[in-house]
Amino acid sequence: MATATASSASEPEVEPQARPEAEGEEDEAKPAGVGRKVLSSAETAKAKGPEREVHQEGVSESDGDEEDAAMASSAESSAGEDEWEYDEEEEKNQLEIERLEEQLSINGYDYNCHVGLIRLLRLEGELNKVRMARQKMSEIFPLTEELWLEWLHDEISMAVDGLDRERVYELFERAVKDYICPNIWLEYGQYSVGGIGQKGGLEKVRSVFERALSSVGLHMTKGLAIWEAYREFESAIVEAARLERVHSLFRRQLAIPLYEMEATFAEYEEWSEEPIPESVLQSYQKALGQLEKYKPYEEALLQAEAPRLAEYQAYIDFEMKVGDPARIQLIFERALVENCLVPDLWIRYSQYLDRQLKVKDLVLSVHSRAVRNCPWTVALWSRYLLAMERHGLDHQMISATFENALSAGFIQATDYVEIWQVYLDYLRRRVDFRQDSSKELEELRSMFTRALEYLQQEVEERFSESGDPSCLIMQSWARVEARLCNNMQKARELWDSIMTRGNAKYANMWLEYYNLERAHGDTQHCRKALHRAVQCTSDYPEHVCEVLLTMERTEGTLEDWDLAIQKTETRLARVNEQRMKAAEKEAALVQQEEEKAEQRKKVRAEKKALKKKKTRGADKRKAGEDDDERECGEEEEEQPSKRRRMENSLASGVASAKEEETKLSGKCLTIDVAPPSKQKEKAASLKRDMPKVAHDSSKDSVTVFVSNLPYSIEEPEVKLRPLFEACGEVVQIRPIFSNRGDFRGYCYVEFKEEKSAQQALDLDRKNVEGRPMFVSPCVDKSKNPDFKMFRYSTTLEKHKLFISGLPFSCTKEELEGICKAHGTVKDLRLVTNRAGKPKGLAYVEYENESQASQAVLKMDGMTIKENVIKVAISNPPQRKVPEKPEVRTAPGAPMVPRQMYGARGKGRTQLSLLPRALQRQGAAPQAENGPAPGLAATTSVATEAPKMSNADFAKLLLRK
Repeated sequence: MATATASSASEPEVEPQARPEAEGEEDEAKPAGVGRKVLSSAETAKAKGPEREVHQEGVSESDGDEEDAAMASSAESSAGEDEWEYDEEEEKNQLEIERLEEQLSINGYDYNCHVGLIRLLRLEGELNKVRMARQKMSEIFPLTEELWLEWLHDEISMAVDGLDRERVYELFERAVKDYICPNIWLEYGQYSVGGIGQKGGLEKVRSVFERALSSVGLHMTKGLAIWEAYREFESAIVEAARLERVHSLFRRQLAIPLYEMEATFAEYEEWSEEPIPESVLQSYQKALGQLEKYKPYEEALLQAEAPRLAEYQAYIDFEMKVGDPARIQLIFERALVENCLVPDLWIRYSQYLDRQLKVKDLVLSVHSRAVRNCPWTVALWSRYLLAMERHGLDHQMISATFENALSAGFIQATDYVEIWQVYLDYLRRRVDFRQDSSKELEELRSMFTRALEYLQQEVEERFSESGDPSCLIMQSWARVEARLCNNMQKARELWDSIMTRGNAKYANMWLEYYNLERAHGDTQHCRKALHRAVQCTSDYPEHVCEVLLTMERTEGTLEDWDLAIQKTETRLARVNEQRMKAAEKEAALVQQEEEKAEQRKKVRAEKKALKKKKTRGADKRKAGEDDDERECGEEEEEQPSKRRRMENSLASGVASAKEEETKLSGKCLTIDVAPPSKQKEKAASLKRDMPKVAHDSSKDSVTVFVSNLPYSIEEPEVKLRPLFEACGEVVQIRPIFSNRGDFRGYCYVEFKEEKSAQQALDLDRKNVEGRPMFVSPCVDKSKNPDFKMFRYSTTLEKHKLFISGLPFSCTKEELEGICKAHGTVKDLRLVTNRAGKPKGLAYVEYENESQASQAVLKMDGMTIKENVIKVAISNPPQRKVPEKPEVRTAPGAPMVPRQMYGARGKGRTQLSLLPRALQRQGAAPQAENGPAPGLAATTSVATEAPKMSNADFAKLLLRK
């Protein structure tokens, strides 16, 4: 019944593997996968056995059948093939085992290597090696419920005597300490029932079940299995004295809010021969009321998917408000089963135990498990060392824990500085400074020396920095020597060393040294320190000078004051001179850049003028050569590009003007240009003839702007409509075409509802014919010039990785397969250019910070297709905000804002669109001895030109 209840528990946690129901079955059962080598050898022998018998029969019975001989030959060949295939597989497994063992000898913290090695050794039947591999892994990492149950089943199946049973008991004790797992406790209780016939067996069974109840009996969904297993055991003992124990178990269980309480109460009513006491009924009703309060949180866990961290956090907050320590501990343990790699959860749990329960064994156990689950988190190691000191553990144990912390593999150089500071603080608290010399003081000084060497050698070699640029550890050492040991000489030596490491230019470092001298030194050394600070400080020299003058005003003589005034004035004058030079240099650089930009503009303008001049000359020469040979219709084909530029707005007017001019002149008009394909020409003409729809800015909220589309799309509306209709009802898709009828690669998509437009933004970067499609809100940039849309975060994201150096041939699936080995990948994005080509960069988002940190340690420097990749936590550099152009005015000129050009100068769209024909007609004559009329004159002439119809305008364009 207990087993059935455990398996039917509704919470989707890890279920125990199938286990034997009685001790005899346990002894006879074989562990899954263990002894495969032995079984395979037995099968080979069994296959060879008949072969040998048949062969002997053939020798002894000369008149054997030919069919038997053929069968013997077939069996022999089949056995030989099976043996050859098995030997090949065994050799492959042995090579993999050797590789994993070598990898673990280099990095013992590789979790996946441990798991793979255990699996292969178990497959090969190497029982002793399996035990050793599991033992090594359990010393470094806490094992999951599946690994423990597999190990326990293997050991149970091989237990043959009392000593083996004791070893299994010890293994169970270790298993229940890693995580709070109801299934392991249930296995423990049922296995202990098998030893009830031994001395003290009954007390052992009850002790195990009582501990199981205190550990997981409050588990809302799986605690019921423990209670029922315990009751079944007591009910099986038919002594009269045991009935009271069953009554007690029923009453204790009914007083706790558990799932299926009603069934338990009905079972108690049926089992009990006496009426249920009123006190039991009251406790039962109270537990039912509590169950209703807990149900919403349990239901949230049932509906959510693992690891359900947010749901567990809400449940923990509720339990913290209720304040029941046992239930708080249980919900933390339940959360940690699925979120064992979340450092913040361990920190919150250990902080609660440190401040509230303060039970030594419990607190230290949780801290130990925390650092085994998240060894890369320095905060957990720091709290562990403080807890060990708080509960009075032996110095050797604390020192050993600190050494383990140093080898844990932190992800930042500053983490090593932090752990060293915690340990040095502990050593300082052990010293009795009333004695001039002691063993503890010598150890403290030697550890300070070792810390500096460790940061300079080990940490700097790994991270290319010591992690302690401000020399915090040396500062702490100097304070200890000055304040506690009265050894100012040593403190000054330390501060000299600090200043020689690049800190002499910082005012705060000098003031820290000055304050130390002020408190524990003398005035002479204070003055000396400030004089050096005045000469060396570069960030805040005024502040240092002020401190020096204040000291001399308070304590110094006239000579000291004069010297201080002289030094400070000289230094400040030099600083001001340096600042002026730096400002002039910067201004010169700015001016130089402006001159270069102006020069580039002039060169571009000259090139454009030269190009125009050549084009006009070529046109005139061509016109002169063709005058005599032109046919009547050819004269209308002059400069088709002009017509194309004006066709969008004046198409109808041009056509009517051509008809009118043809009638008047009596000439035939041929304007068709032979296209490469009639179908393309027809499609282009249809697109040109499409009415131009002005964009309605009032519909921006229901419209998205789609860009970076391939120009080769022939019918963009047909191609894009199925994509966007998945987001909601599409009112209109407006692709943008050039005047020649070519698709320009962008369009507007208007929806019926605003929520559909918001949903369409999720299609951003979707691949369309080999290019990433950009989808953004429809925003008028003239009204919102500062609008920027970038869908990805530009700040530090500790759960996301940035990978560079990837081969261009690496696919998303290949990279995802590599990253999944180190945690759950929520999202993976390969960075591409606008054409969809990979740039060798990628962003990988993990579920939490701990998985990302582990992935950095494992993947940084990995080789993928002969490319060595670099992996780091995602922290994009800040984007530089372009400065707004200044408004410049000439003396006496009106305030006209400076024309804004792009980064590449004046664009095509900023050129004057006034036809040259009009410019020639309305241009003022140039003065003989003066400059050409300015921009104002040209503008005035243009604005005063008489209004013309489309036909008149077309005549000007098409005339000779």
